[in-house]
Amino acid sequence: MCCLVLLLLAGAPRLATIWLWLTTDRMTIAFDSGILAFIGWLFLPWTTLMWALAYAPFGGVSGFGYIVVVLGLFLDLSSYGGGGKYQRDRGAVAA
Repeated sequence: MCCLVLLLLAGAPRLATIWLWLTTDRMTIAFDSGILAFIGWLFLPWTTLMWALAYAPFGGVSGFGYIVVVLGLFLDLSSYGGGGKYQRDRGAVAA
């Protein structure tokens, strides 16, 4: 079971978040409203997933958890930036 979770986490953060939402109560513990979790899932999937995994029921995110969340934010930003760079490079080759 742990290997399945790691594969989902590594390749598809949105799918891993849905799986986490359906099988555990981590998402309801970490987010006060479902709309906030949905917006995070839609625009910042890595950050949302890392927040849910780092969130402690009593006390929220603290210490090393912030490093995990920042790593998720970095992954989100790098995926957006990498997609833009790929698109620019692809346009330059085709022209």
